[in-house]
Amino acid sequence: MRLKKGLPLIAGPLLFVLFVSLSGGTSAQLNMLACALWMLVWWISGAVPMGATALLPLVLFPMLGILDFRSTATNYANPVIFLFLGGFVLALALEKWMVHKRIALNVLRYSGNKLNLIILGSMAATALLSMWISNTATSVMMLPIGMSIIAFIKEKIGDEKTATTFGVSLLLGIAYAANIGGTATLVGTPPNLVLSSFYQQETGMQLGFSSWLFFALPLAILLFFSVVFLQHYVFFRLKVKKVAGIAPLIERELGKLGRAGTSEKRVLYIFGATALLWIFRGQLNQWSVFKNLSDPMIAIASAICFFAWPAGKEKGALLNWEDTRNLPWGIILLFGGGLALAQGLKETEVVLLIRQIIEQLNPSSLFLVVLLICFFGVFLTEIMSNVALVSVFIPIVFAIAAGFGSDKLGLALPLTIGASCAFMFPIATPPNAIVYASGLIKMKQMLKIGFWLNLICIVLISLYTYFFGHLLHP
Repeated sequence: MRLKKGLPLIAGPLLFVLFVSLSGGTSAQLNMLACALWMLVWWISGAVPMGATALLPLVLFPMLGILDFRSTATNYANPVIFLFLGGFVLALALEKWMVHKRIALNVLRYSGNKLNLIILGSMAATALLSMWISNTATSVMMLPIGMSIIAFIKEKIGDEKTATTFGVSLLLGIAYAANIGGTATLVGTPPNLVLSSFYQQETGMQLGFSSWLFFALPLAILLFFSVVFLQHYVFFRLKVKKVAGIAPLIERELGKLGRAGTSEKRVLYIFGATALLWIFRGQLNQWSVFKNLSDPMIAIASAICFFAWPAGKEKGALLNWEDTRNLPWGIILLFGGGLALAQGLKETEVVLLIRQIIEQLNPSSLFLVVLLICFFGVFLTEIMSNVALVSVFIPIVFAIAAGFGSDKLGLALPLTIGASCAFMFPIATPPNAIVYASGLIKMKQMLKIGFWLNLICIVLISLYTYFFGHLLHP
């Protein structure tokens, strides 16, 4: 076993034993901290798969008397988990039938032959897809398209430096757009659903898909165009502005896909119907027959349709059960583990202690607290999973909000959205790692550009959530 992985593998249980020993097995708060530290060490280090680490509460909580097994296990069947499960199935169908690639190429075909517009089109296609499917899948799909365009540009222009600059700008733009795009919808990235589940657990009120979309989409657009502006006019200034022949390249890629078949059209029908139901659920709830309709119900109904609707002649259904092997079950378990951890922190009043400590620091203004929380969310995500981050710290942020007499969402939003905007390191998010693996981007470039983008996003997210956070309501 390598030392790098072996140390945190051992450190987690050792810290657990140490804190339980200090408590003598009688202090619920020290016992809870022991569990939290074990999970944090494994989550941050990746010594054990995140999904497996998320199962620890099922063993540790009943053993230490924090929660019984039934109360702990209930967290793994939270309604929001089923919303995300349905979203995963939707993404799976889009990927299986190459609908996502067709959408991306059709966006790019309107970019023309200007290099900056090609980058903008690539980023727009990435952000649009990332609103609905995982940013990892989006980046994996966009990378070969981007590499094809880069190879074509290098062939067409004789300036190697300009071609390299264009390539780095394009690939980094794809990673940044994938991260930002996911913040626009409730199902776009896991942290959004973590916040939704905690908020429902805390208040009994549900954050709707449409309310999140109308609140977060303007912010996502603001972040997107801020990054585009910096890409084009600050970080990368291209000497060559136009290159002829891009359109035929895109058309060739579309030609390989052929005409949209029956299966693709049926996937699009379900996708469109699901999106419309999510957006207009609030209006549908006004009718007695749909008064109990919820976003998780819509997601599961959509998933069932994919398994039931035939793909075409002698092809079976649009999805079969074997396809579910590609679902990220570890993320689904991670949701449950994060909710269980939050409930344990609340039951043992650890969150209350942390709140009292922060209140004693007496920050001078609420905006400063928002800024600090967003800063914390962005930069800590550079070294740990954003899902694990928000799962652990949202209950603490709720407690801080209660101490200030502030709206819980007002402080949780900068943490949650900030956790999706880490741009410095390849390990920060899957899109960063995917484009870095291309070999065209140097670590120094990603670090330098990502640092400034992190700071700019912190300011924009903090200002937007501070002044407009009240617009998001159940």
